[in-house]
Amino acid sequence: MTERKLWTREELILAINLYCKTPFGKIHDRNPDIIDLASKLGRSPGSVGYKLANFASIDPSLDRKGASNVSQLDRQVWGEFYNNWDEMAFESEKLLAKLENKSVTELEPASDEAVFEEGKTKNAIIKVRVNQAFFRKMVLSAYDNTCCITGISIPDLLIASHIVPWSKDSKNRLNPRNGLCLNALHDRAFDKGYITISEDLRIVVSRSIYKQKSKQPNIAVITDFENKKIRLPNRFLPDYGFLEHHRKNIFRA
Repeated sequence: MTERKLWTREELILAINLYCKTPFGKIHDRNPDIIDLASKLGRSPGSVGYKLANFASIDPSLDRKGASNVSQLDRQVWGEFYNNWDEMAFESEKLLAKLENKSVTELEPASDEAVFEEGKTKNAIIKVRVNQAFFRKMVLSAYDNTCCITGISIPDLLIASHIVPWSKDSKNRLNPRNGLCLNALHDRAFDKGYITISEDLRIVVSRSIYKQKSKQPNIAVITDFENKKIRLPNRFLPDYGFLEHHRKNIFRA
C-alpha cells in the first residue's frame, strides 16, 4: 500500500541532515543509514530515499536532478537550511540526538578541526563542536572521502578545509560550498596561502614554495600538483566567489 503520511517539518529537517551526509551514489533504499532513519520515523526506506532524491532535485549545487515530486514544505525547509547553515545544522543534530535518545554531544566525537573563540559559553562551544563535525561529514561525503588534490582516500588523513577561513565569514562557516576535502598537508598549505585554486579549478603553487626547492627537495609533494585540476565533488561544488577571495586575500602570489 502506498504510504500517504504527510511529512512534518522536523522529519524534513532530519531528512536534509541525512541528505547532506550521504554520498550522492548512496541515496537509495538499501543504504543502512536510510533504513535506520526510516525505521525511527516509522516510514519505509523507499519513502526516505525518495525524499532525499527530492532534495537533490532542488539542490542548486547539482547539475543533475533527482525526483521532481517536491512539496511546498520541502522547498520551505530546504530554503531555511540553505540560507542558515549554522542554525539549521545544529537544530538538525539536536533533533537527531532526540530521535536516538542521546545528548547532542554523544552523536559525534569532537572534531580536530574545531575552532573556538575566547569568551564562549559552554553551550556555544558545544554548538561549535557539533557544527564542525556536521561540516566535516558534509564535505567529506560530497568528495567521496577523497582528497580533491591528491586522491588520498583515508578518512583519518582528511580534513574539511574552509576556503574562506572560519574567523572571516561567520555566515558561511557551515556552508558546504565553502569547503574542500584535503589531506592534512595540503590543507595546511592552502590555509597558509602556499597553494590556491584558479578560476578553472586548477592548482596554483606560490612562488615562495619554488624558492625553497633547493633547500627542500621533498617539496615536490606540493609542486608536482601545479596546474592539475582538482577532483570535483558530487555536490556542493566550491563557490567561485569564495575561491576568488582565497586567491586575492590569502594566496602568497
